[in-house]
Amino acid sequence: MATATSRTGDRRISPVFLGIAAVMAVTGWAVWTGFSANPGLAVFLFVTSGWIVSLCLHEYAHARTALHGGDISIGAKGYLTLNPLKYTHALLSIVLPVLFVIMGGIGLPGGAVFIERDRIRGRWKHSLVSAAGPLTNVLFALVCTAPFWLGSLDGVPFGFRFALAFLALLQVTAAILNFLPVPGLDGYGVIEPWLSYKVRRQVEPFAPFGLLAVFALLFVPEINHAFFGLVDTVLHALGVQDAETYCGQQLYRFWQGENVFCGDIVNR
Repeated sequence: MATATSRTGDRRISPVFLGIAAVMAVTGWAVWTGFSANPGLAVFLFVTSGWIVSLCLHEYAHARTALHGGDISIGAKGYLTLNPLKYTHALLSIVLPVLFVIMGGIGLPGGAVFIERDRIRGRWKHSLVSAAGPLTNVLFALVCTAPFWLGSLDGVPFGFRFALAFLALLQVTAAILNFLPVPGLDGYGVIEPWLSYKVRRQVEPFAPFGLLAVFALLFVPEINHAFFGLVDTVLHALGVQDAETYCGQQLYRFWQGENVFCGDIVNR
């Protein structure tokens, strides 16, 4: 039987997560103050650590919602500690999403917490468990863009503004991709409880390939244009302009050399 002490330990925030959050805070301060001699490196560390923090919160939201839905095994698996090393597939949830950000500037959905669905009763609860993760990305995007849609950018350094814009872009892409009703993604998990047993059985074999299929389709120029057009539309609605996300991505890729246009703005 689990004791009160063990339950507390199951929910204590991991030092690993606190360390990542500390990196985000320190590098965010460096970007804001211009303390770093290499602003691109500071932006890279700030955005990458912020992206990992959002991935941890995404998985935590799935786990916490599942716990309240009836899966009491969540705590013992370490999912409530926000420790990314506890995930079932750390490669899929942390390593690959970070690599995709570095290589392509897109928020790759992760998937790593193992939820015992048979413990959860009620279709609404199952849908909410799946929706909780991408809704976290939506909330993170709203927080990142708050200075933009609140019109509170006065006094915000351009480098920090650009970093927030790029981090927001990652959150928006992750939310949109995750909410696609494709097997293997959270969007399908939202609607799956409402499908017939026959349909679920027919779709189940395709779940491991859903994400791969989505990314393959993103290489089709027309689909890629439509997808990023939707991303830009959402960001514009949140007050973020194309030039801001562009400069954020250029600063993030500091190893490619400084973009003159963005560098001049940051150094003003």
